[in-house]
Amino acid sequence: MLELLGLDAEAERVYRALLAHPGDGVAALSQRLALPEQDLRACLDRLSRLALVQPSAREGIGFRPLDPEDAMELLLARQQAELAAHQQKVEASRAAAAQLIAECASMRPRGATAGAESLHGPEEIRDRLARLAAHTRHEIMTFAPGGAHTAADLEASRGPNAELLGRGITMRTVYLDSVRNHQPTLDHVDWLHRHGGQVRTAPTLPVRMIISDRREAVLPLDTNDAQAGAVVLTYEGTIAALCALFESIWQSANPLGTAVERNMDGLTRQHRESLHMLLQGLTDEAIAKRLGVSPRTARRIAAELMEALEARSRFQAGAHAVQNGWLPATRI
Repeated sequence: MLELLGLDAEAERVYRALLAHPGDGVAALSQRLALPEQDLRACLDRLSRLALVQPSAREGIGFRPLDPEDAMELLLARQQAELAAHQQKVEASRAAAAQLIAECASMRPRGATAGAESLHGPEEIRDRLARLAAHTRHEIMTFAPGGAHTAADLEASRGPNAELLGRGITMRTVYLDSVRNHQPTLDHVDWLHRHGGQVRTAPTLPVRMIISDRREAVLPLDTNDAQAGAVVLTYEGTIAALCALFESIWQSANPLGTAVERNMDGLTRQHRESLHMLLQGLTDEAIAKRLGVSPRTARRIAAELMEALEARSRFQAGAHAVQNGWLPATRI
């Protein structure tokens, strides 16, 4: 009955018996269920990993079942974490495929080839983006990772943005959540809103990207240096995948101007993304870059997570995160 929530039939049978007969020990349960003691202990181990049974202080009984209401909430939370992790993998796969195409484009002869046009240096990129904007007729979709932009860069972008919006072009941009603490960016976003632009934020973004009219996409050749070079992609399949990636992240992103969402444990999306990266072994510096924050802020977020999870190590933090339903078991 609960297999969809990750609890197999045998373990569910043991869990129900524990609820019905809380005073039974291993021997009594084994006899009651006609289940060999070795198999019963294996079921108890599985229930323990799911945090559905906990140590008991009662003499002669080494465990006690979690209340059904709390148990079902925990299983549902874990399943939601697994679904979110799967969606994240799909999005990451799309981004990785697009980035591979972009990087391979740098190995081709300079200029345009079928489906890909290589650009080298900031001036060439700037000129090509200007032509792209001039030929856009309907929509511009943008991922803008890297954290806060300088006030000068934001001011310089207003002229081209005003021209696009004045022509009735739909402009949708996703920044990092970290820009919510940067006043020049907030002022720029307010300007965009007043002129018809739409802006949302996400805790992390997979790649810097601009898509025009769902026909052309511009990605950097080197994710560490967007000014070094770029590629303009027109492969129909790649564009479709990049548009799907954008729409998926756009739907889950928060409009800038709304309050930061927190789950029932008080965690923001930025906290949860940081937890994923911590458990993947990323350094504070790498996490800071992904989030668009300073290394000091990344260390503070990590400390907050460790405190919330009552963990002394990253491995222990992973185990507690799974037990709390913050992460699927496959994440550690």
